[in-house]
Amino acid sequence: MQLRGCGTALVTPFHQDGSIDDVAFRVLVAWQIESGIDFLVPCGTTGETPTLTHDEWLYVVDTTIEVTAGRVPIVAGATSNSTHDAVAKAKELAARPGVNFILTASPYYNKPTQEGQYRHFRAIAEAVAEKPIILYNVPGRTAANIEPATLARLAEIPNIIGVKEASGNMTQIAEVISLLPESFLVFSGDDAITLPVIALGGVGIISVASNEVPSEMATMTRAALENDWTTARSLCRKYLALMQANFIESSPLPVKAVLAMMGKIEEVYRLPLVPMRRDTRSRLQKIATELGLVAKTSGTSADSTEFFIYENWAAGPHKIVLHRASCGQCSHGKGRPAGHDANHARWHGPYSSLSLARESAHAMTGILIRSECKCV
Repeated sequence: MQLRGCGTALVTPFHQDGSIDDVAFRVLVAWQIESGIDFLVPCGTTGETPTLTHDEWLYVVDTTIEVTAGRVPIVAGATSNSTHDAVAKAKELAARPGVNFILTASPYYNKPTQEGQYRHFRAIAEAVAEKPIILYNVPGRTAANIEPATLARLAEIPNIIGVKEASGNMTQIAEVISLLPESFLVFSGDDAITLPVIALGGVGIISVASNEVPSEMATMTRAALENDWTTARSLCRKYLALMQANFIESSPLPVKAVLAMMGKIEEVYRLPLVPMRRDTRSRLQKIATELGLVAKTSGTSADSTEFFIYENWAAGPHKIVLHRASCGQCSHGKGRPAGHDANHARWHGPYSSLSLARESAHAMTGILIRSECKCV
């Protein structure tokens, strides 16, 4: 099975209680395929995989397999900083017929030497010799860079067939493409440098932005691979701000925020990730609005802005208050107000209308008391 083009590093949607939002995830996967994405990557960094339990990790992979139904290849993530655990995870994925490739990153925190990384990846590859493996080089998160010479050694192992290069070092990426055989697949791990990587000989992108604009990212990538640089450059210029904005705070914070603005998912993260700052969110919303991903609002009616639910445990027995996103009185600024500890307060949202916010607040009832700020 050929692997090339634009693949989406899928987010994992959560409900407000922190559980996986099965419906939202299924809809997201189906939308990606219908939009023409070339392959899917469940359980990567963008999927908040470090926070998933073992059962949840398999559930996300299995659900992707089920919804995809063989229509596009699946590159499933299996990473651990313990070689023993990484081998075990790779074996579990290899036993699933719907998983076509395995993506595995350098061991994090351990800071292994080049030899240590070589032996780690070799052990994984030898344990699942029948399954093609894509390595993931992301030193900004793992503190371990796979150097070109090490990658060349690893490329001699038959089922290590490619790398997702997210070092951000174009000189290194150029060296990798020059040093390794043409049959070795090099994917950009950063949306913003997709075109230069392809120009050097790369075969595509494992993308964050394609969660938000799958059709556009797939079209841009295919155009570059087909030497239609006019189309590729035009799309890159149009969506470059969005590609860059997805990393103005730790991924997947921005991409999940935009998907929530688009009504695709709820904006819920698992600790240690927390909602974005007010200034970053405003910048992100401006970019999404200018691209037409989020409808412009006049700000004149009760339902023409975003609304948030503030769950204030310190103010009483689970008191809930509704706020406009533009509320100045409570100074929440789409985030947590000063003076409230994370253990005593929580924000939910954004909600695109007051009615949706009220429905969500109603869903939280029980001992919860609902009220509304003067801004509403």
